[in-house]
Amino acid sequence: MASATDSSHAPDLAAALHRLRSVLARLTAELDLAEIDGVSPPVELLRADVTEALQLLGAAEKAAFAVTSVLVVDDDARLGELTALGLRRLGYEAESSSVMRLPRPGEVVVFDLGIAASLDAGERSALKSSRPIVVTGGADPISRAMAATLDATDFLVKPVDLEDLVAAIVRRLSSPE
Repeated sequence: MASATDSSHAPDLAAALHRLRSVLARLTAELDLAEIDGVSPPVELLRADVTEALQLLGAAEKAAFAVTSVLVVDDDARLGELTALGLRRLGYEAESSSVMRLPRPGEVVVFDLGIAASLDAGERSALKSSRPIVVTGGADPISRAMAATLDATDFLVKPVDLEDLVAAIVRRLSSPE
């Protein structure tokens, strides 16, 4: 993972902080106006502002601390969640799913090859573009060939040790797009 002082994240951090300041200023103005007018503050607008502020704070933290997002897609929902939990404990922003969704920009995808057959053409294309880390229970040549067709950056056989997965994530992050 990149350091918190990595200057490549400075524009993202500045933009997120600027937007956060604007949202908080808007929230303050809404409260001030309600007080001046002697009316109840607009709760739904304030709630939306707080929600937006929290999202912007997350973006600022991500930019400041170079947090890596990881999507763990596994046909075994419990195993996927345990993997994501282990990654979160190590400082990654990780979520698990038993179905494929479009990866977010910069998100590392850890993909169970057992789900590949259920992907439609768009999902397969998005997965291939993400250059996933493939995990699977099969070490056979067909599984390896299928991983290669997905442009996988790593091929790990289950059960996957968390340290091996983290090493694969670091390799994925350091590999050219």
